[in-house]
Amino acid sequence: MSKLIHELVPPYIRELSPYVPGRPIEEVERELNMHPIKLSSNENPLGPSPLAIGAARKALAESNRYPDGSGFYLRSALAKKHDIPAEHIILGGGSTEIIDLAARMVLVPGDCGVTSYGSFPLYHIAIRATGARYFDVPMRDYHFDLEAIARDLPPETKLIFLANPNNPTGTMFNAGDLDDFLARVSENVLVVLDEAYCDYVDDPNYSRSIDLVRSGRNILVLRTFSKVYGLAGLRIGYGLGAADLLGEMNKIRGPFNTSGVAQAAALAALDDAEHVRRSVESNRAGLAQLTAGLKELGVKFVPSVANFLLVILGGDAESLTAELLESGVIVRPMGWMGFPNAMRVTVGTRDENEKFLQALAKLHKATAHSSAHRVHSPEGDTQGI
Repeated sequence: MSKLIHELVPPYIRELSPYVPGRPIEEVERELNMHPIKLSSNENPLGPSPLAIGAARKALAESNRYPDGSGFYLRSALAKKHDIPAEHIILGGGSTEIIDLAARMVLVPGDCGVTSYGSFPLYHIAIRATGARYFDVPMRDYHFDLEAIARDLPPETKLIFLANPNNPTGTMFNAGDLDDFLARVSENVLVVLDEAYCDYVDDPNYSRSIDLVRSGRNILVLRTFSKVYGLAGLRIGYGLGAADLLGEMNKIRGPFNTSGVAQAAALAALDDAEHVRRSVESNRAGLAQLTAGLKELGVKFVPSVANFLLVILGGDAESLTAELLESGVIVRPMGWMGFPNAMRVTVGTRDENEKFLQALAKLHKATAHSSAHRVHSPEGDTQGI
């Protein structure tokens, strides 16, 4: 780094490590000269809604025009879906943009932002990028430890990031757990609740987050079109919160932060209940397929309510994921997210899941005659790869 850049850029920015996205299929194809399967980025393997594709194509013809900066029609549709006034909804370039906006809006140097390191890395990146203090509360059994977070909050805390379900562990807390947590947290603290994977959860006690927004609680709920709706490449998501809170956030967001193509596709995707149903059913079947296959191999994992599994290994996950890559299977080692002995595997199609399990079984067989390692799992110690 040049002396000029060193002097211009604040130390709290220089010290950050950037978010590293999953490797694109095209890059792996070039390196290995094969077409791999990608189970590394929690994408919808069924693709986008056909209705969304059609709407995006139509909107593309108007790409010479700036998009509607307020996203009026999409926000109106979301208001109807959630039975909440449109002024309680803000659009973002995926929910990731709103994560950054929330931190920028409430944190300054001297404040504190709180989350757990074993969660989505953009939370602690967003906190630290403001110059505020980052306070980490370790997870307990791969879950957010809500009791410890509420108990140990530093007095200068202004912001808490929670993911429900959590990425990369796939675990969740229920509505009662959140109610108990909020009862112990000051209203002067903004709680950002990221529910990107909410559509996959099959639990009637999962969440009452929209009710909390309606009641005026100081909470910002994040949703996305990147997962069950299959629009990850168009980068569109939204937040639900108090109207005056979002009014302040609108002052610092980009004026055209979501494209007209993305808005049109998202609006059409909301109307495609059949595509959502098929995506949820496919994921449910895929989770069952993967969990049964991993149990048969004796490989431990964290039970998940989302569209991915955290697989617990007997050693450094980097080498195993590299070997899987040689077999044309892209998964993500999780050391950079706090789990060096684990990899995250996205639920794919039935054929993709089977290819992963077969590739893993070959590696498992290759190490079967070597000394077994001991690994820690949610169910205790067991032998692993």
